[in-house]
Amino acid sequence: MTDESERNNVGNTYTDESGKFAVGNPGKPRGTRHRVTRAVEELLEGQSEAITQKAVELALEGDGTALRLCLERIAPTRKDAPINFDLPAIKSAEDASEAAQSVLLAVSQGEVTPLEGATVMGLVEQYRRVLETTELERRIAALEEKK
Repeated sequence: MTDESERNNVGNTYTDESGKFAVGNPGKPRGTRHRVTRAVEELLEGQSEAITQKAVELALEGDGTALRLCLERIAPTRKDAPINFDLPAIKSAEDASEAAQSVLLAVSQGEVTPLEGATVMGLVEQYRRVLETTELERRIAALEEKK
């Protein structure tokens, strides 16, 4: 016989403890393709190389849309890129304040974009929290040691 946990599908990733589907989950296993996607794949089965070759030919003939599609697949636009600017060493919360100041300065001088600056500021803030937590742990340990 099956036990209660097997019957309620507990342990799989798409149900909660009671066996009901989790909120926002349609109940399909991960990786399951939509039926429209499967239908398109069946229609194009065996034709992908010919379609790709035709797109390349059209791009080479000057078709702007085909050229854009080919370039997007060959060299997609970068969503994230490394940035390079001077940032002081961060060893305390005060240092994090100085680092934030230098990020703002870099943004105001055009060295980095505002979006890149916001990303770096987020990293500085997260690191400041880590430093703060470490400092609090050290202080608590010192207080407990005195007792």
